[in-house]
Amino acid sequence: MEQAPIETPERRAFYNRIDKQNMTALWTVMGDLITPEPKSPCVPALWRFDEIHAAMIEAGKLITAKEAERRVLVLENPGLRGQSKITTSLYAGVQLVMPHEVAPAHRHSQSALRFVLEGQGAHTSVDGERTRMSPGDFIITPIMTWHDHGNETDQPIFWLDGLDIPLIQFLDASFVERLDRDEQPIAKPAGDSSARYGANLLPIDYHGRGATSPIFNYPYARTREALHQLATAGNHDPCHGIKMRYTNPVTGDHAMPTMGTFIQLLPKGFSTSRYRATDATVFAVAEGRGRTRVGDQTLAWGPKDIFVVPSWHPIVHEAAEESVLFSFSDRPVQEKIGVWREDRGNA
Repeated sequence: MEQAPIETPERRAFYNRIDKQNMTALWTVMGDLITPEPKSPCVPALWRFDEIHAAMIEAGKLITAKEAERRVLVLENPGLRGQSKITTSLYAGVQLVMPHEVAPAHRHSQSALRFVLEGQGAHTSVDGERTRMSPGDFIITPIMTWHDHGNETDQPIFWLDGLDIPLIQFLDASFVERLDRDEQPIAKPAGDSSARYGANLLPIDYHGRGATSPIFNYPYARTREALHQLATAGNHDPCHGIKMRYTNPVTGDHAMPTMGTFIQLLPKGFSTSRYRATDATVFAVAEGRGRTRVGDQTLAWGPKDIFVVPSWHPIVHEAAEESVLFSFSDRPVQEKIGVWREDRGNA
């Protein structure tokens, strides 16, 4: 973009006059509105799980899951403090449910994902079906579906929450409802959605219900087996290693309409080629250790750490040991409106 026109006393007087009429001259702000490349206050950042864990255990002693409704520590991007955002369009937090607690049932306009970080055997219930939670599981809560979480074990459980809160907030389309009981009635047997939709089969009269996958738990054990088999076969992508996206089995599209979810394996010693894309991305380390260079910054990560890469920032992943990274971004939205772009190191 060219520089804004020179300001003169006459022009300044004109700007001040129209300002009182709630108008602005486009030529004075054009450079900030339409930028040559993505420009965001979002910055690279990393949250260490040991620090999150300590803070959450302390929070667990201060407030119950029922009183808090959701006992979550929001991961705020350092460039977006006070806005409850990890990127300009996405929210992330870490949730804790202590032993023998229930996070009560509610539903809302925002789509939510869970990626289990630590703990075994607690459950989440979505739309009348309950599923057990294990580390590495990816669990979906679709738009306006009842959901609650419970922990019948003797150990706390932690998971990463990802929601499209900033996007729904931007659209002024937020609604929330609370059930008149802590836990919703369970109307379906455990594993029902996986049996109906997760075995390359669909009920004969299925006609689809929205853009979200009808599967709501993608177990890590199955995902990890697939990654292992693909890694053994070789053919690693130079920018990603072995990277797969979670899909809706009905459409083959992303599993969620506003958030793309991905899983990738980086072999020990593998260093990716330089890569950048327009979707700012949140990563959670399922396994392994390594580092990610984001521009001139280096983020060293280990198991269960969480980090964020802003839009159009060049990244290089380097795995010190075999590593698995879960990630999510607003890529489905960008793809639908035709603005998503990637650069595989050629620019």
